[in-house]
Amino acid sequence: MKSTDLRIVFAGTPEFAAAHLQALLDAKLNIVAVYTQPDRPAGRGQKLTPSAVKKLALQHGLPVYQPQTLRAPEAQAELAALEADLLVVVAYGLILPQAVLDLPRLGCINSHASLLPRWRGAAPIQRAIEAGDRETGVTVMQMEAGLDTGPMLLKSRTPIGMDETGGSLHDRLAEIGPVAVLQAIEGLAAGTLETEVQDDSLATYAHKLSKAEARIDWARPARELALMIRAFNPWPLAHAGWQDQPLKVWAATVEEGSGHPGEILDCSREGLLVACGEQALRLTRLQLPGGKPLPFSDLYNARRDQFSPGQLLDNGR
Repeated sequence: MKSTDLRIVFAGTPEFAAAHLQALLDAKLNIVAVYTQPDRPAGRGQKLTPSAVKKLALQHGLPVYQPQTLRAPEAQAELAALEADLLVVVAYGLILPQAVLDLPRLGCINSHASLLPRWRGAAPIQRAIEAGDRETGVTVMQMEAGLDTGPMLLKSRTPIGMDETGGSLHDRLAEIGPVAVLQAIEGLAAGTLETEVQDDSLATYAHKLSKAEARIDWARPARELALMIRAFNPWPLAHAGWQDQPLKVWAATVEEGSGHPGEILDCSREGLLVACGEQALRLTRLQLPGGKPLPFSDLYNARRDQFSPGQLLDNGR
């Protein structure tokens, strides 16, 4: 059987998932329906906003389903009526119960943005950078009831750059993942794929991101903070306290220096040098309250008097 003969249901929600759906559409696969999370309030007006996947699906005239849960018998019956050969799941955000996993003839496959079993869970891209991993990638796996625990179908690897941010790595994996999924679908259709069971002893968990953990604790080593700043760019964005206001840090480098944690050691066009628990951080791209992200060289021209050696940055709020 060819991959184009399969009846495929796609389930996903954010931009990362939309990139996968677009690849399936470009490959002329038979997408019979799309599942995505219900519209959510967004923006200052909290207007109900469709997901990136829903927008793309509607542009291509695909049927869109948005159940609150897939545990309800009526939702399962609706999915069963589609008679899918395969369910492709990418960052959907809803739990698939065993009754759903058993519906498609070829089961359900998932594109996960890590080299499983490392970084199972919600935020694998950011956690890989934060941990200082040198490599990551995408794993396409056969889904089962556990969280990202299913047998692996194939992996696509890529190095993590020294200046890689959560945003840039997300975008690169959003290009790598769809290629891997298309390869997996071809293999499943042809019956040529072999599965590899995950080694649970090597598993790590990628906890969901929060704004609270993005507060900079200057008592930590500069290297750890530099990794965190890269990982949390563009969200939730590392931040510190400055003159009782939040100072958002978009980029920083590790340098030698010592002083009280949070103490400004030097202020120049090259950046703001701040003492940490070990070594120091040179803050090179900042966002002041009410402003936009700027290289510190731009801020230096207008704000140099407000950043002086000996001044303390706190851990933010």
